[in-house]
Amino acid sequence: MNKIAFFLAFGLMLMASCKSDTATNAAAEPSAPSVPASTSSNDISPVSTPAGITEPAVPVGPITSIEFEETEYDFGTVMEGEKVVHVYKFKNTGSEPLIISNAKATCGCTVPSWPREPIAPGESNEIKVQFDTKNKGKVGGQVQSKRVTITANTDPVNSYVTVKGKVDKEEGAEPAAKNPS
Repeated sequence: MNKIAFFLAFGLMLMASCKSDTATNAAAEPSAPSVPASTSSNDISPVSTPAGITEPAVPVGPITSIEFEETEYDFGTVMEGEKVVHVYKFKNTGSEPLIISNAKATCGCTVPSWPREPIAPGESNEIKVQFDTKNKGKVGGQVQSKRVTITANTDPVNSYVTVKGKVDKEEGAEPAAKNPS
């Protein structure tokens, strides 16, 4: 019983350790207008997990395909506090409109921006990923790798892009104060 409580507490601590801005970003971004099911073949339905947690909506209907020019970006070595921004270019290589329903990072320090409108077959577009290195470095460098999951009407449903590199910190730099919350 104590092991279960320990793992539960550890999991909650992990979730809280990475401050997530995704809730505020989702509220600030306009949602796509809803279309009645009878006029659209790309219905969106939420997916429930065994724990009862609702995952992002996955488009259902015609399947298409997505092809990225690159799926991994190595930003090299940066100093702590810098914001790394990279644009991933992609193309709808299928025969149906591409609908990206969500792009989610593994941590709130990484924020993706993606097109909300359908991308026509043969058309290209971009997903911008911003990684904030605040509190992510150490003297001598700390390797970081952040993955973004892109959910779309593709097979497979999820595609992934990654930003990685090393975050250095100046020797003698004061550690950032943590909020007591």
